[in-house]
Amino acid sequence: MKKRFSSLADIQSEISAGQLTLPALVDYYLEQINQHAGLNAFLEVFSEEAKTNALSIQQKIENKTAGKLAGMVIAIKDNIVYKGHHSSASSKILGGFTSLFSATVVERLLAEDAIIIGRTNCDEFAMGASNENSAFGPVLNAVDTSRVPGGSSGGSAVAVQADMCLASLGSDTGGSIRQPAAFTGLYGLYPTYGRISRWGLIAFASSFDQIGPFTASISDMALLMSIIAGEDENDATMAKRKADSSEVVAQSKPLKIAYINDCLNNKGLDPQIKASTESYIQLLKDKGHEVHGIDFPYLDAMVPCYQVLTTAEASSNLSRFSGLMYGYRSANATDLESTFKKSRTEGFGPEVQRRIMLGTFVLSSDYYDAYYTKAQKVRQLIRQKTLEIFETYDLILTPTTSTPAFKIGEKSSDPVAMYLADLFTVQSNLAGIPAISIPAGIDSVTNMPIGLQLMAKPFEEALLYSVAEQLK
Repeated sequence: MKKRFSSLADIQSEISAGQLTLPALVDYYLEQINQHAGLNAFLEVFSEEAKTNALSIQQKIENKTAGKLAGMVIAIKDNIVYKGHHSSASSKILGGFTSLFSATVVERLLAEDAIIIGRTNCDEFAMGASNENSAFGPVLNAVDTSRVPGGSSGGSAVAVQADMCLASLGSDTGGSIRQPAAFTGLYGLYPTYGRISRWGLIAFASSFDQIGPFTASISDMALLMSIIAGEDENDATMAKRKADSSEVVAQSKPLKIAYINDCLNNKGLDPQIKASTESYIQLLKDKGHEVHGIDFPYLDAMVPCYQVLTTAEASSNLSRFSGLMYGYRSANATDLESTFKKSRTEGFGPEVQRRIMLGTFVLSSDYYDAYYTKAQKVRQLIRQKTLEIFETYDLILTPTTSTPAFKIGEKSSDPVAMYLADLFTVQSNLAGIPAISIPAGIDSVTNMPIGLQLMAKPFEEALLYSVAEQLK
């Protein structure tokens, strides 16, 4: 079998027609994983388990008792736990840790007969925009292996990009699904905060983190969201809402769409990405939608606000990794204090240490009001002003990123430049609103994919699918 599938519907159609079996499909993806091992997308492949599950689900298909995701081979980011399997958040400090339970999203995938083929590499504890911060080495972009795939969910993105699975799950704290999706030519979604259970997601910043899918088709994204979304008693931050339908409804009525002038006129915006964004603005107008430029004078405040709040939450969340109960423990420790100090110093990478220290600083009594309290006020202002836009407009449009995928090592020595890679994506995380990155062509200078971002008011993911489908 040497065929790339772009949607689950195509796979299920061929299985129904007797042209394909699930074991053959799994073998194909395992061959692809082996062939593309140099991309470093997977940290562990569940080969035998996937083969065994393929046989049993194939039998269910033949008996017409299979779930909605029968035929979907999917990968999960290494910060999403799976019972009986290692989960490390791509960090040395969780070396040897085996989860005692599965994340809610994993349980829901398995209940509908998806096959989880492995866990994917990511920036350590999801802290990064390039996937260079993993304790297990960087992930490489399949289009150009000298370039990054984006982060932090770079392994999940490349797994789909290089046809090593049909879809994958990542997590997004400030753009960690949408930016890799843009860099790899995929669809990537940050769901409304509270739409997807965080139970079983190893936390980075709890008031920002959301699990979301990477797919090659909007139909698969809508289907996956219909399965993994919805109430969960294990997560107190979940919204009391049922998941949307898996149907992608055709967009018929004209919409009012805003684009942010400060994004399109940003001096750091790549000229080809600007031209691509302008072409999509014109395409939307040609399709009968009303599109206007608006001012949103908070762009420069968003990344600093995001960094203060997420590092504060990270310093709290990561305090549990002490070298005592599980994971890495320094061989050089001699007493309780040295166990803490040496295990954390040796176990955490430089970027994670940097963010823990910054978070501890902004939460300290001397600086709490000057930084953390002020950042919370700025976040509320950004959310309020963002939601005010939706009183007039149905969607907000921006580029997903300011540049195409950059070279490995190009920004790793400049943390500020790396943080600014999230310039256009953090708004949705700060406001808790859904946002999607859709493929928007190829940059002709670098020959790398670029993306377009659409944001909607809370719980209007279905509108994002509809417009994304219209623009493909």
